[in-house]
Amino acid sequence: MTQLLKGKRGIIFGALDEQSIAWKVAQVAHQEGATFVLTNAPIAMRMGEINKLAETTNSKIIPADATSDEDLTKLFTESQEILGGKIDFVLHSIGMSPNVRKAKPYMDLNYDFFHKTLDVSALSLHRVLQNAHKLDALNDWASVVALSYIAAQRTFPDYSDMAEAKALLESIARSFGYHYGKAKHVRVNTVSQSPTWTTAGSGVPGFKEFFRYADTMSPLGNASAEDCAKYCVTLFSDYTRMVTMQNLFHDGGFSMMGINAAMVATETDDSK
Repeated sequence: MTQLLKGKRGIIFGALDEQSIAWKVAQVAHQEGATFVLTNAPIAMRMGEINKLAETTNSKIIPADATSDEDLTKLFTESQEILGGKIDFVLHSIGMSPNVRKAKPYMDLNYDFFHKTLDVSALSLHRVLQNAHKLDALNDWASVVALSYIAAQRTFPDYSDMAEAKALLESIARSFGYHYGKAKHVRVNTVSQSPTWTTAGSGVPGFKEFFRYADTMSPLGNASAEDCAKYCVTLFSDYTRMVTMQNLFHDGGFSMMGINAAMVATETDDSK
């Protein structure tokens, strides 16, 4: 059986633990023949189990703060040395909101926290792409995928300032996708995933209830982290060479639904 990513080299940001989508992407990419470097912020690495993932995927780890140009320069330079050439794919799976962590109401946000949310969760994608471009670190036709969420387009009150961060993330993917596409045929896309039981996602207030709501509303149910990983790998592959500047919904159909008969039945049963 042909491996989709045989011979390809990558960098995967954000693998924290076995629940994280980035962790699953690393596992699937390894199965599909890729070699890659794992990276995360030093503080996140102390909290996670990334060493175990590195062992099972035969990968090296390079700590890097994605809000630091110095760290990113080091990451791209050392990754090419370790992997033996330029990079073919990058996964950006980075998001954090101090306002959400500290349960700040949306109409009473701390703006220093808000700036941190945007810097970590969105501007980091621009930094990653800008540093890669300056270093000429990506191969022609390389693929960059960033993980997003439908709150970039629709209102989910408890998602707070992360909604603005995801909207900015998607805009950066479109804008940089144009410039990098013209320069090197590099593809840049975002994947808008279902609510997923990850360490970060489950920290949003009301997540359990919304997870159940989305699962009922979606005709296919919520997409799992494993299925999201497989989708991301197809976007890293040569089979999607002409897909760029897109926000691609991977959510079991939730994004296209108005109402679902199952939801009506549930509400009717609850009212009895």
